[in-house]
Amino acid sequence: MTPRLDAIGLVVADMAASLAFYRRLGLDIPAAADNQPHVEAAMPGGLRVLWDTEEVVRSFDPDWQPPRSSGRTGLCFVCASPAEVDATYAALIGAGHQGHLEPWDAVWGQRYATLLDPDGCEVSLFAAAT
Repeated sequence: MTPRLDAIGLVVADMAASLAFYRRLGLDIPAAADNQPHVEAAMPGGLRVLWDTEEVVRSFDPDWQPPRSSGRTGLCFVCASPAEVDATYAALIGAGHQGHLEPWDAVWGQRYATLLDPDGCEVSLFAAAT
């Protein structure tokens, strides 16, 4: 068997805050999950996103520490249009989330923006330029 990417795991300090952020990006996560130490959401095509609290990770890796910087890993969400990139970015900023790069027209032909999730993970929004 050849290994295949099955899931993307996120370690979070505040499960409810992280899930609220990703719900705003369209992930279908039940409200009852906010108080759970481990949460999974299936994406179209079968890929899963997994959230674990820092306490869960420390239960099997007692020396685990949060990264001191970000920028090496990011999640990217495709939008239907450049206007949706702008609107989604504005909605997340309006909800109190931290922006990193405001929407801009990238030289590679996309409308692009980057925010930070509640744990500092970079989240990009993009759409083909029209």
